[in-house]
Amino acid sequence: MDSVSITIIFIVLSAFAGVFLAGRLRDGCLLDWSGDIVHVVFNDGKVVWGVLSLEATGFELVYEKDHFDEKDAHIERSFIVYKGEYSGIRHIVRYAGDLNGKKSKERHKFLNKGKHRKRISRLKRNIRNFFATVRDSLMEVINLFMGKAKAQSPAKNVLAAQDRYISRIKDTAFSALPNSFEPLLERHLGKYVILEFLEESKVVECRGMLKDYTRDFIEILDMDYPIGQSEKSKKADIIFPRSASVIRHLGK
Repeated sequence: MDSVSITIIFIVLSAFAGVFLAGRLRDGCLLDWSGDIVHVVFNDGKVVWGVLSLEATGFELVYEKDHFDEKDAHIERSFIVYKGEYSGIRHIVRYAGDLNGKKSKERHKFLNKGKHRKRISRLKRNIRNFFATVRDSLMEVINLFMGKAKAQSPAKNVLAAQDRYISRIKDTAFSALPNSFEPLLERHLGKYVILEFLEESKVVECRGMLKDYTRDFIEILDMDYPIGQSEKSKKADIIFPRSASVIRHLGK
């Protein structure tokens, strides 16, 4: 098979992988809050709030009321955050008082029984973690195989020319998967933990119950917000980006 045919095959495979995964891979922490009123705090201090509508490529905050932009003299009804802009998020806040009856009951139930998850929930999570582990192992095997194949002739010349297509397939089919398995976090699901995060270049600690985590985010329930302020704080749940936060201690 010549290099042109191989190139076409890689392009087709990459396109099929993209089409299949598009619209299916949504972050689990953000998905948990879909349909809720949330406040998104960006690193530059900007705060935007609305009803969260999640897609694989990002999310939209739908305003409860139309907003008139006086500067540019137009009406805005929503605010869109693309996945590539997630790195600009400081944290996402959901106030307990803003939840509807059903979501409020689900939250209350988890807070009281988080440590005693149902058997079926544990089974679903174990299955998810199994595939996440398989994915990580498969990535290592693919990288090892491609490294050896490119070092051998005649495959090395063909494979070297297809590097960008190989990388595209791996990124689309594997790296784009939002879920990840972290044994150190898994054992503390439903427990109170102490999380460290960056707040204007300073490390701040906060306490809350670990609800879930993904490759990009950590979901913490039952916190006092605003963080760092002792007055007029509200009970809230917060999603932190993992790039700027880490669970450091088991709390009480």
